[in-house]
Amino acid sequence: MSEQSAPSHSPAVELSSDPAGPLPQEIASALKRDSSGLVAAIVQQHDTNEVLMLGWMDDEALHRTMTTGRVTFYSRSRQEYWRKGDTSGHVQFVKSVALDCDGDALLVRVDQIGAACHTGTRTCFDGRDFTVVTGHRD
Repeated sequence: MSEQSAPSHSPAVELSSDPAGPLPQEIASALKRDSSGLVAAIVQQHDTNEVLMLGWMDDEALHRTMTTGRVTFYSRSRQEYWRKGDTSGHVQFVKSVALDCDGDALLVRVDQIGAACHTGTRTCFDGRDFTVVTGHRD
């Protein structure tokens, strides 16, 4: 019986285990950053697909996220890095990170401990629905 390998959609990128090291060139060159050098990071619960929050990352925050197992963001208001859960205890353990097709948004799948939102709600979207006209398939 011959062994066949599964088709590869995109090669995995090897990362240094050094959280202070640079992003791999393949990732750095694929990112489309805003004028402040940031990329939106959508955070999703890995097992329920629940969208938890949106944060911002620069290259360093992304590298820390990919090499430490914990999510790190860049605070636009405080102009500093912050690792989710360090002060609140509401930790986000990284399960995977993906880049969207345009290179301008990240999807960070996590195991969320406690509330994801700084207001204390499970997600940053809890109780914040708009009234909308809904569409229907014919």
